[in-house]
Amino acid sequence: MNSIEWAGIDWLGRGWLLILAFTAAVLVAAALRRPCRRLFGTERAFQLWLLPPLAMLASQLPHAAMAPVSVLPSVVSTITAAAITLPATTAAATAVDWRVFAALLWLAGSVGSLLLAALAQSRYRVHLRGAMPVAGVRSCRPVLRAISTDVGPALVGAWRSRIVLPADFERRYDAVEQALILAHEATHARRGDGWWCLLGQFVAAIFWFHPLGWWALAALRHDQELACDAAVLREHGAQRRSYANAMLKTQSAAFALPVGCPWSPRHPVTERIAMLKRKQPDLFRRRAGGVLVALTAVGLSGLVYAATPSPQAATGTADHYTLKIDAVMGGRPGSRQFSYCLRPNEHVDVNGADSATGKFTWKGRFAVAAAAKGQIEIRSQIDTRFDRGNGAVREESGKPIVRTMPGQQSTIVFGQIMEGKQHEKLEDNTIKLAMTPSIGCYGMKESTRASPAVPMFNRPVSSSTMTFNHLAGSARQVARLVADRGGMVLVNPDVLDASRPLSGNFYDGPAADTLQFIAFTSGMKAKFDGIRVTFVPK
Repeated sequence: MNSIEWAGIDWLGRGWLLILAFTAAVLVAAALRRPCRRLFGTERAFQLWLLPPLAMLASQLPHAAMAPVSVLPSVVSTITAAAITLPATTAAATAVDWRVFAALLWLAGSVGSLLLAALAQSRYRVHLRGAMPVAGVRSCRPVLRAISTDVGPALVGAWRSRIVLPADFERRYDAVEQALILAHEATHARRGDGWWCLLGQFVAAIFWFHPLGWWALAALRHDQELACDAAVLREHGAQRRSYANAMLKTQSAAFALPVGCPWSPRHPVTERIAMLKRKQPDLFRRRAGGVLVALTAVGLSGLVYAATPSPQAATGTADHYTLKIDAVMGGRPGSRQFSYCLRPNEHVDVNGADSATGKFTWKGRFAVAAAAKGQIEIRSQIDTRFDRGNGAVREESGKPIVRTMPGQQSTIVFGQIMEGKQHEKLEDNTIKLAMTPSIGCYGMKESTRASPAVPMFNRPVSSSTMTFNHLAGSARQVARLVADRGGMVLVNPDVLDASRPLSGNFYDGPAADTLQFIAFTSGMKAKFDGIRVTFVPK
C-alpha cells in the first residue's frame, strides 16, 4: 500500500473514530455537569471535561488483532470483484482521491484554527508590552502591571505563565478585593488551568467543523472559572461580598485570551455570583464526587474502547498463501486451472494456452501480499495474445491489482467480444482470469524463491482437487456451485433435490467426487463426459 492510500484510508478511518468518541463524551459531560455541580460542587463538574480527551485516547488504542475470516462466494451467486485493467499507480490514485481530499481539508481546517488562536494570543501579548513587575506581591507566578486598563487581571500562558494586572489595579479595587483577585489567579496557576486552556484549544481545532467542539470549549472555560471561584472561597469564605464586588468592578475582557484565564472572561458573571450564595458541599461529598467522576471516566473510556472495531490481522503475518487461478478462454468454462503455494510477495510465472483451439495464449507473473482491513492484494503483470487467423494478431498487456477477502474470487478480463449489427455475439475473444487467494496452503508443497512456483495441479478439471468450506444450501444449489468452481457443465441440475438442505466441508478432493456425493444425497449418480456432468438414477 502506498503512502497516499494509507493517508486516505487509515487516518480517515481513525478520524471517524475520534469524532464518534468525542461526540459521545461531550454529550455525557453536558448531561452530567449541572447535576454534578449541584451535588458535588463546581470542581467536580469541571473535572468532567476529562471525559473527551480520555475517550478520544481510548478510541485510538490498539486492539488485539483478529484473524481474518475466510469467506467463500455465496452458494447462490459468486462474489466477483470489478475488473481492474489500469496500471497499478493509476488504479490506486483514482480510488482514494476523495479520501485524500477529505483528510487534507480536515488538516487545513485544524491548522487554520490553531493559527487564528495563535494570532489572538499574540494580539493579547502585544498589549502587554511595557508591563512592569509588581514589587512586594507574594505569588507563585511573576506578577506584571500592564500599561493599559483593558487587559487583566488574568493568568496569561501555560508554560512560564504570568499574572497580569491592569494599570489601575490599585485604584479600581480595595485591599481585600486585590488580595482575592491575586488569590484567584494564583489558584489558576497552581491548578495548571493554562494547560487546560491549551488542551481545549487543540481539541477545538481538531474538531473545527463540529458544533460541539466550540460549545465544549466555551463550557470548559465557564466551568473552569466556577471551579476556581469555589477553591478560593473555601479559604476566603468570609469575603464573599468583596469577591462579588470585585467581579462587578471588572469589565469584560476586551481581547480574547485563548491560552490563559482572565478574571472576567467574555461570558455573563451572573452564574458566578449566584454560585457565591450557595452552600459549598462538604469534604465527604467532594470526595464522593471525585470517585464518581473517576468511575465515569474509566467506564466511558472502556465502553469507547470496547465499541471500537478490532482490526483484522494483517494478512502479511501469514507464512503462506494459496493462489488459485481459473482461466476461461473464449467464454468456454474450465479451460485451465492452476494453484500455487506462495510466500508473501513471492512471485510466480504462469504460461497459459488454449489447447482446444490454439487461438489464445497468455503469460503472467503473480504475487500475493497483505492489504488493509484483512484483505489480500494480488499484484500481476499479464501479456495476452489473440490469433484471429489470416495473420491478424491482437496483443494486450497490463498490470492489474485486485484486492479481495480470503476465499473470495476476483476476475480480470482481457480482450473483447465481437458483436454484429444487431448486437448478437459473433465471436468471444476474451481471456478471463478468476483469482481466489486464501491463507495457508492445503497440503501443497511450498514454492521457493530460487525457482518459480510450480502448479500443484494443472490437470483436466474433472480430476482437479478443490477445497470447499461450509457449503450450505440445497443439493441443486451446492452442485451448481461446485460445478462453477470446477469448470464443469451440469446437463440436468433440475433433477437434484431442491428442498432438502445440504451442508458440509470438502477438503482437497476432486470436484468429481464432490458432485458424486451430492448426487448420492438425491438418490442419483453422476455420469461424466469430459466437463459435462449428467445425473442419472442409481
